[in-house]
Amino acid sequence: MKKVIERHPFEVKIKTFLSLKNKKETIMEQEKLKDLLKQMTLEEKIGQMTQLTPTFFSESGEITGPMLELGLSLEQLNSIGTVLGTHTKEEVINIQKNYLEQSRLKIPLIFMADVIHGYETIFPIPLALASSFNPKLVKRMAHLSAKEAAAAGIHVTFSPMADLVRDARWGRVLESNGEDPHLNTIMTKAYVEGYQGDGLTNKQNIAACVKHFVGYGESQGGKDYNTVDMSDVVLFQDHLPSFKAAIDAGAKLVMSSFNLFRGVPVTASHYLLTEVLRDHLAFDGVVISDWAAVSELVQHRVADSKASASKKAFEAGVEIDMMTDFYLNSLPDLVKSGEVSEQMIDETVMRILELKNELGLFEDPYRGLNDNFTIEEDLRLESRKIATESMVLLKNNDQVLPLKPTEKIGLAGSKATSRDTLGAWSWIGEIDASIAIAEAFAETEMIVDLAEQIVDFDRFQLVDKVVIAVGETGTEAGEAASKTNIKLTPQDIETVKQIYQWNKNIVLVVYSGRPLDLTDIEPYVKAILYAWFPGSEAGRAIVDVLTGKTNPSAKLPISLPRSVGQMPLHYNHYSTGRPFNEENPTIRYMSRYLDVMEGPLYPFGHGLNYSEIELIEANIVDKQNKFIVHYTLSNKSDVDGQEVVQFYIRDCVSEVVRPVRELKHFEKVSVKANGFYQGSFEITIDNLAYVHSDLKRFTDPGKFELYLGFDSNAPKLGEWEYQG
Repeated sequence: MKKVIERHPFEVKIKTFLSLKNKKETIMEQEKLKDLLKQMTLEEKIGQMTQLTPTFFSESGEITGPMLELGLSLEQLNSIGTVLGTHTKEEVINIQKNYLEQSRLKIPLIFMADVIHGYETIFPIPLALASSFNPKLVKRMAHLSAKEAAAAGIHVTFSPMADLVRDARWGRVLESNGEDPHLNTIMTKAYVEGYQGDGLTNKQNIAACVKHFVGYGESQGGKDYNTVDMSDVVLFQDHLPSFKAAIDAGAKLVMSSFNLFRGVPVTASHYLLTEVLRDHLAFDGVVISDWAAVSELVQHRVADSKASASKKAFEAGVEIDMMTDFYLNSLPDLVKSGEVSEQMIDETVMRILELKNELGLFEDPYRGLNDNFTIEEDLRLESRKIATESMVLLKNNDQVLPLKPTEKIGLAGSKATSRDTLGAWSWIGEIDASIAIAEAFAETEMIVDLAEQIVDFDRFQLVDKVVIAVGETGTEAGEAASKTNIKLTPQDIETVKQIYQWNKNIVLVVYSGRPLDLTDIEPYVKAILYAWFPGSEAGRAIVDVLTGKTNPSAKLPISLPRSVGQMPLHYNHYSTGRPFNEENPTIRYMSRYLDVMEGPLYPFGHGLNYSEIELIEANIVDKQNKFIVHYTLSNKSDVDGQEVVQFYIRDCVSEVVRPVRELKHFEKVSVKANGFYQGSFEITIDNLAYVHSDLKRFTDPGKFELYLGFDSNAPKLGEWEYQG
């Protein structure tokens, strides 16, 4: 008989559910769940471990086309545990009602969906939200998205994406928080807190499923679903902290990633899904595969059948099989033959039942859908406000921005009249309901010369300034949207160059789901507003920033390259034995490219505003095993503004090679017009710790260089030495 992998002895964990009044009732609740588990057949248990889309559930209860394709019976369908991708409240009610009528034990379904940056009301893409450097804003967006999704019957969102990314070629950079582990960790935590709020007994909150565990953001060549090869030190130092933050914040589910690690697909990696996730990170929730990832073990050629793929995935730690019949049609026989432990099945199903119980589904299978609760917030207005804080002002020569009401403005470019402003993962949002820049300008009293089809470029010499809106389409970034060319289209580039011949006051607005290579046109424009995909209220939010109604305050969460050949590009690259010498760039034998300037076009953390905020004073106060940084900002303008104060360190000597510079603290502060702001923050030795070659994390005694400023090129503040 083949070896059976056993986990720890099965013990039902006692959790404190917010809806219960005392420990006695909690124990009774657990006893009910254990009793329910005992009543379940093996096939019913494994049904709970399978997720299908709504297309499998017909109103008549008959076998549907998708069921025939997977070879499912009605009995199997009536044991399914979760559903992926419903659209409306009515659809959820109908599926749940018909299912419960057919189900023997009446265990309600969980409904999950990709609520990534809004449900029907679309907010800026996650990469844009990270640009805000404001975790409170991210938490607010997640809270509002949860409300709208819960009102449509969604219980779980496949968000946040905690993958660390450094390659603009990868389409899913759009879903990320960018290139920095610290920023990624802070923002990931904020998503979970926003979705789950004060607990799942509140029917307007939904459970968070953090993804993709782990390393997916390092796909080679920026190519989706591609190989990942990294060291354990990089895994523990750079990629695990964001997942740990999500788990510590209470994330209820984790999704496994498509990629390999140590040559093994994560879906089959016992090391990652059990030893690292369960044991090291102490995750006690539910693990779900990505779409059809269990079946892909066959395509990876690490399994030769449904049975072997199911055995590998399940024993690795995958508990819910998304969108295949592998578990349904393989695990029962594997258990009966003794190759898979039913004790492990029981442990898995108990976790799923606990999640359903925590969501309150046993008491209310429709989870508030019959309560007709209302959303008090104006979600469109909230989307507009959040979008304005997510756009990065990269350049503003001659203070060409903000636009003045008395000026005559020309408007051109491929995105000027486009409503394609939502970006990927806006599957419920309606493009027709989004606002284009031209529409938003029409709502103002400004005189705008709109050129939808440009024939005579000389017309633009008759206006004071020209706003040119360019960028990607919504299908050019997202899953399966990797690109080798990250420049603007030739048409967009030609538009800018042609208009430049007639008017030098060009303001470029860029729609994008990734950092683009703007080197071809950057010299031709005086201002650049990087709008990303701003969501449903895109046009109005952009005009709010262009006209100064809102003072921009966002910063780049990921570097903008000079060339695609620099990928992967990030400020916190590891030290090399032959670093680039800025003082003597003619030296040949050093780490550089011959055909492009060193460094990004615009660095991580960069972003301008309409104020004149300066760091005028800063000092370090040494304490035992920590230090405090005090600083003063001055706003020399007549405009209230916000600035992101960024603190970086450089570990002078370490056991393993470390990044040249690392963000360790940031805070967004407001500075009144012609005013001052005094702030301070504390840095402890724990903030300075790193992962050593034995994968233990601690701080070495020694010297640290400290940097304080407004981007990753912040000037040196001083040094601090940890005595140990």
